Amino acid sequence: MALTGKFRFQAQITHTGASDLATLTDVVSGTTLPSWAITSGTGANQADMIFHDQRSLAASTSEELDLAGSLVDAFDATLTFARIKGLVIYAASTNGGLIQVGGAASNGFINWVASATDIIQVRAGGTFSLIAPDAIAYAVTATTGDFFKINNTDGAAAGIYDIYIIGASA
Repeated sequence: MALTGKFRFQAQITHTGASDLATLTDVVSGTTLPSWAITSGTGANQADMIFHDQRSLAASTSEELDLAGSLVDAFDATLTFARIKGLVIYAASTNGGLIQVGGAASNGFINWVASATDIIQVRAGGTFSLIAPDAIAYAVTATTGDFFKINNTDGAAAGIYDIYIIGASA
């Protein structure tokens, strides 16, 4: 199997306002944002595994995704990530609470944050992304640093999120 493609964020924003003598326009174009071209492999700007899914967490529940041996790809192959190169979490706009990312109780995948207790809060309709295209990226250590926690703070309803994990096997 081979993995290739491009991961990019594109902004098309126009900001207008009036001054004393003119209407001013500030345009932000997607060409100013970096993109990450991916080729198949395990080195810099390479990846050989991707996991993606839309998941639902019951009210006030969490899950810990095992990055080293329990996730499966679209071809039903078990994924054992050695390095995480890209991570995107999108919280559904219909969520009533936050989707929290990070803070696994034990064996947490934490080298992308400063502390094991750090948590990113993704608001309804919001997106969190992390890109590390270099060869080092964020190492996953099987049995001691491979659990990635996702939590739904809504006490009354399910929290839905989309997740994309791009990584390398070595």
